[in-house]
Amino acid sequence: MKININNKIKYLFVAAPLLFTTACKKDFLETAPQTSLPTEEAFSNPDRILSELRGVYAGVKNGNFYGGRYLVYNDIRGEEFIVNKPNGVTNLETWRFNLVSNTSEVTNLWGAIYAAINRANLVMEGITANAAILTPALSKQYIAEAKVMRALSYYSLLQLYAKPYITDNGASLGVPLRLRAEKDLTGNDLKRSTVAEVYTQILKDLNEAEPDLALTLTATRASRNTAIALKTRVYLSMGNLASVVTEANKIVTATAPFSATTGVANRLETSIASVFGGSYVGPEALLSFPMTELDAPGTQNQLAYYYNVESAGGNQEYFLNTAGIFGNAAFAAASTDARKGLTQAVGANTYLTKFKRPSPYTDYIPVIRYAEVLLNLAEATVVSDPTRSIALLNAVRQRSNPTYIFPATDLLPANLKNTILTERRIELLGEGFRSPDVMRLGLGFAAKSGPQGTAPAIPFNTAGYIWPISATEVQNNKLIVPN
Repeated sequence: MKININNKIKYLFVAAPLLFTTACKKDFLETAPQTSLPTEEAFSNPDRILSELRGVYAGVKNGNFYGGRYLVYNDIRGEEFIVNKPNGVTNLETWRFNLVSNTSEVTNLWGAIYAAINRANLVMEGITANAAILTPALSKQYIAEAKVMRALSYYSLLQLYAKPYITDNGASLGVPLRLRAEKDLTGNDLKRSTVAEVYTQILKDLNEAEPDLALTLTATRASRNTAIALKTRVYLSMGNLASVVTEANKIVTATAPFSATTGVANRLETSIASVFGGSYVGPEALLSFPMTELDAPGTQNQLAYYYNVESAGGNQEYFLNTAGIFGNAAFAAASTDARKGLTQAVGANTYLTKFKRPSPYTDYIPVIRYAEVLLNLAEATVVSDPTRSIALLNAVRQRSNPTYIFPATDLLPANLKNTILTERRIELLGEGFRSPDVMRLGLGFAAKSGPQGTAPAIPFNTAGYIWPISATEVQNNKLIVPN
């Protein structure tokens, strides 16, 4: 990753590519880091240290990364959406699997994620070097929060730029593991670690962070439950079902009604509609990135811009594919499932309205929800504890459709996993899960067609299945191996 910096005066965060600007005011994640402070001053008092930690979160929730585009990329690669406005600026090449190494999606996401990683590294090193300024417990907590953000960032890189773990138990090339703060040009050349090595580092960060994180925090920051929940996602991507169960058991009760018994009192909300009101940070949110009018994701990065209807301020860039999960009976005309209420028909097409705030599109970003954890655990217990697996499945479905009873055939041992995977597609639609799920299951991407174009079928691990490595990285890193 190319670093442009005056070697005589090193400023915190200037070491990361300045691809974006954030100006926030109110919430913990809505306060801009003091990006102009020299490194020797950035950690000189508790307020400045907290400001730099805010900057780590700000880097991850940037519009080019988790503030919008990363989630969109992962969903439109799947079969759930059809392009409505064939605009290269709004990810047309991603939808039709026509990316090259210098396509803006490829280079911008790579740069944004490594910028966020470098922010985390800088903060961890800065706090360690100035540990006496904070209490020992607070120093550990801040470092732990930075580790969770670094883990989330590396996990995100693997989902697009590397082959899935199932390919060869992680022996394929992953991404460069940059674990030290980069303040000059000396760290540009770094080889790619294997997928397994990157996952090992992700889990190391999360395991080390877990005991040092605060037990209770607002959902806009990483608490202990956040790290545990993220581990269930990571282990599921690796196919390590036993570890999914071990982690989930820390925050999910053995029987219904399922809830966390320690730390944040996480649970399903009674109504799915309340989760998508625009600013949700309630008990279902294990991590949520807030947005404000002064701190929106930025032009054409916003989830509501992509998916919502024009009458509500969206741009109708992508509509729901009737050949995808939208063809499921949960969305049928006669359905009483509350999740149907998060869609809206306009003419012949139907659009996702989970993200509904108009310009400047300030919907909070749902990073980890308790519903996901329950579905992760349901999938992991299909064989080992099918009774619990079915109970977890029912908890998610009946939250939105209380009278629904799954057909007996759907719950047979041979069909239960597929029933859970279908429920996952319904529940997590538009939240950035479809492409990672296709890949971790060793599936191919289905062909798609609509009035504005087509996208080919991409079989498992064939050309186009993963993204090329960023052209900027290839240009500036002599040790990188392209995909």
